Amino acid sequence: MNDVAKIRPRERDAIIQSLRAGVVPRVGQHFIQVGRLEESKAVLKDVERIGDGGSAIRFVVGEYGSGKTFFLNLVRSIALEKKLITVHGDLTPDRRLHATGGQARNLYAELMRNMATRSKPEGGALSSVVERFVTSARGDARTSGSAPEVVIQERLHALTELVGGYDFAEVIAAYWRGHETGNDTLKGDAVRWLRGEFSTKTDARAALGVRSIVDDATFYDQLKLTAQFARLAGFSGLLVCLDELVNLYKLAHTQARNSNYEQILRILNDCLQGVAVGIGFVLGATPDTVLDTRRGLYSYAALQSRLAENTFARGGLVDLSGPVIGLSNLTPEDLYVLLGKLRHVYSGGDPAAYLIPDEGIKAFMDHCFKKVGEAYFRTPRSTIKAFLDLLAVLEQNPGTNWQQLLSAVVLVDDGNPDLVPLDDAGDEADPIRVPPIVGGDDELTSFKL
Repeated sequence: MNDVAKIRPRERDAIIQSLRAGVVPRVGQHFIQVGRLEESKAVLKDVERIGDGGSAIRFVVGEYGSGKTFFLNLVRSIALEKKLITVHGDLTPDRRLHATGGQARNLYAELMRNMATRSKPEGGALSSVVERFVTSARGDARTSGSAPEVVIQERLHALTELVGGYDFAEVIAAYWRGHETGNDTLKGDAVRWLRGEFSTKTDARAALGVRSIVDDATFYDQLKLTAQFARLAGFSGLLVCLDELVNLYKLAHTQARNSNYEQILRILNDCLQGVAVGIGFVLGATPDTVLDTRRGLYSYAALQSRLAENTFARGGLVDLSGPVIGLSNLTPEDLYVLLGKLRHVYSGGDPAAYLIPDEGIKAFMDHCFKKVGEAYFRTPRSTIKAFLDLLAVLEQNPGTNWQQLLSAVVLVDDGNPDLVPLDDAGDEADPIRVPPIVGGDDELTSFKL
């Protein structure tokens, strides 16, 4: 439990602050990983398939607090280590897969802002990816004795055969011209177009000479172009991580939901049939988002048939080869290991600075079980927060007895932040009778990784 290396203060503070706020930490996640071995192996196979020019899609399904957001972050880190580019974002009322009011373009822009590579894991990597492509083309030009612009045109020719590919190639060529002439404005306009930040075709034509922009209708086509370009730039492919699929489930307008589900079906078909090249999708969802036959993905017959579970995977048997990965709940043993790791992180990696002994962790878990039953380890957001609050008091009040503090530990029911559906405009609609939705924004995972 205590074999974790010394932890830098910046990482330690980021982990603790995130967990006490009830959100997933963005750094240092490897310090608090427990379990999820088989799921990780399945995702690794997906990543390798994408790197070989194939495609993959996964729906990561779990109850509120079962570890979806944390697992998606783990998938991203695996992909980055395998030289994929990753983009990620949360689906929200203003960011959807399909729309007519700019919401799909908003999602695309969010994904591009969060583009990450192994050298820039925090995001904002789009410009460096384009720069890498240009630099590589110049190197090949010097080796072959050809003009750089000829090499670039030859490389980009394959993109012109795809939907929207001609203008995509023209924008990359415009970036090259800006690079060669020192025209930072032209380079900036090219990156803006690639990020989906042009709102009118007139502005795009004036700035770059192209006749199209990224809009709601071209959302998925642009992602496929980006995946192909990633491979041309020397990366293995593109992984798209989308969390909070529950926000599509919450849409009260049936046609709006079905339009988004139809876009998911299109992506699913492309990935399962091998039509897409070098691209993968990982989507985080709650069980109701998938299984509800009235409002969930199962309400769309074609999706239900493709996502149906293997009927032979019963009685403890699992099948991780299908598109759905179900995340099991945290066990008491897992939680004990996790709390030990959190104690280690809180001490900065120094066992001599532990604020509570092993028997203190066991006593804390016993107290939680007596207060709330099994829920304390199945959806442990409040459990983890309470444990870190306990450590904070012990740290700031030297000499305090941890046994005396246990009786003051109170676990707050997280409740369900997603019970209110949304109308088609993204506003809260009148409450309707739907199955309880579990899941929500910034969920804290069970860390069963």
